[in-house]
Amino acid sequence: MSDISGLIKTLKQRFEKHPSRHQGVAWDTVQARLDAHPDKLWVLAEMEHSGGEPDVIDVDAESGTVTFCDCAPESPVGRRSLCYDQQALDSRKENKPAGSAVGLAEKMGVAMLTEQQYRALQALGEFDRKTSSWVHTPASIRKLGGALFCDFRYGQVFTYHNGAESYYAARGFRGLARI
Repeated sequence: MSDISGLIKTLKQRFEKHPSRHQGVAWDTVQARLDAHPDKLWVLAEMEHSGGEPDVIDVDAESGTVTFCDCAPESPVGRRSLCYDQQALDSRKENKPAGSAVGLAEKMGVAMLTEQQYRALQALGEFDRKTSSWVHTPASIRKLGGALFCDFRYGQVFTYHNGAESYYAARGFRGLARI
C-alpha cells in the first residue's frame, strides 16, 4: 500500500472496529505516535500488503510505544508456504519454497511472535482456526533441526513442532511491530 493516508484510514477503521484489542487506548494516542515516527509506516504497510491486518494490541504507558500485531483471522496469506529460516531453506535440495519466515520477517522489519505472544494474541480473538503460524523457536530446538508453530483448535492454542525445512500452503507467520 503506497498511499499513506489510505493506510492510516485503514488502521483507524480496524482500530475502531475492534476496541477489545486495545481497551483504554484512544486513536489520538496512536495517531500521535505514527505522526512522530513516519519512517516506521513502511513496516505497517508491509504488514497490511501481505494480508496481516495489523492492529494495536498494546501501548506502553511509560515510553508511549505502540505495539501492532497481525490480527488477520488466518495466517497472513502473503506470508505462507515458507520454511522456518535461511538454514532450513538452504538445506532443501528440491521443491524449495520461495523463502523463509525468519528472512521475510527481517525484510519486513517485524518480529515473529513468540509462543507466549501468540497465546496472548488469542486472548484478543480467535486466530488461525484453519491455518497455522510459525513462532520464534528457541535455539535449543532449532539446533536439533526443529521449529515451532501454533494454531487455535477446539477452543485452545496448540503448539507443535516440525522440521524447520517444511512448508505448507496453510502455514505462515504473524508479525509484531513496535512504533
